[in-house]
Amino acid sequence: MTRPVRVVVGISGASGAAIGLRVLERLSETCRIETHLVVSPAAERTLATEIDPDAPARARALASHCHDHRDIGASIASGSFRTAGMIVAPCSMRSLGAIAYGGLGDLLARAADVQLKERRRLVLLVRESPLHLGHLRAMAQVTEYGAIVAPPVPAFYLRPRDIAAIVDQIARRAIGLLDLGLDTPAPAEWPGSDS
Repeated sequence: MTRPVRVVVGISGASGAAIGLRVLERLSETCRIETHLVVSPAAERTLATEIDPDAPARARALASHCHDHRDIGASIASGSFRTAGMIVAPCSMRSLGAIAYGGLGDLLARAADVQLKERRRLVLLVRESPLHLGHLRAMAQVTEYGAIVAPPVPAFYLRPRDIAAIVDQIARRAIGLLDLGLDTPAPAEWPGSDS
């Protein structure tokens, strides 16, 4: 029997909560992926505000396993718990700072730190604008540790028809950065000018 591929999904309190929800929706389409979700308290509020009051419950229902953000003894807090990587979508500056500078007081930051120490993929959809030097330094720091900083920037060349298309494109791109090698939804590709 083949063990499912485990992916940790973190949703922090930055604007863009729909992206985290869409990542979960896309990953749930593949039965071979087991998702482990951790949602910060601020993300609960952002999900309810930006999407609807039922969004936090929908996110939990999509995940294979949900972990309390305070439970630093959860399975995903240990390097012995094998995963294919983690996506934090969106990643607030607070979460970025905690990951970059070792402020591991909650499960989201601890699970991200585990990905780094075990040399697994960690994709951070950092969401803030404009950026000050502290933000940029934190991004550089996590990049030096091995994380992939992927701000949720739309691919306008795909001519998205609405916000849902933009959210879907960003979610697909984030999943693609994990390089799972499974039948996951591939991000749209630039067609190039060779035609």
